[in-house]
Amino acid sequence: MAVFSPVERRVDRLEDLMAELTSNVNRLSREMREFKEEMRAFKDETQEENRRMNRRWGELANKMGTLAEDLVAPSIPRIMSEIVGCPEGERAFLTVRSSRRLPNGESREFDVIAGCGDLLLINETKTRLGPRDVSEFIQALERAREFLPEYADRKIVGALASFYVDPSVVTYGERAGLIMLGMADDVMTLLSTAELRLRWF
Repeated sequence: MAVFSPVERRVDRLEDLMAELTSNVNRLSREMREFKEEMRAFKDETQEENRRMNRRWGELANKMGTLAEDLVAPSIPRIMSEIVGCPEGERAFLTVRSSRRLPNGESREFDVIAGCGDLLLINETKTRLGPRDVSEFIQALERAREFLPEYADRKIVGALASFYVDPSVVTYGERAGLIMLGMADDVMTLLSTAELRLRWF
């Protein structure tokens, strides 16, 4: 039976520890490579997803930019007829995205302008609609004749539209005498209630 000296036992133990350490280092190195590869793949995936999302946001922004033309404008004559009526036999005219400039250089764009008889309806369409938009729109309506002198003899009423309008904003706009419009079944619909008392500008 072989007898090992303490030194030999220590050497054997050290060799075992070194082998274990080498194995652990190799395993750790392999895991780190795999982790880096996974992270690289994740980064590539994330970048591609970001590119896809940016394209989608761009498409959505373009779509929002034509919200007035695509969804609101076609509904305005119907809504105008429902709310204020048109003289019998007369059809409402419709203008979309009309830009006007004053002699001093000040400009304003009107999303939708519709007229019938001695009435003029001005619509502003927002992707999101809040109380501040209501106040700012009223200020714009108060100055509308400056930008639209050809309609100076007409009574002007305002309509605000959006995809979704919080009921509190509907109430706020309604109390200000504005027609409030929202999306329902792929068409713009009247959100204002029987409490609406139109404000003429």
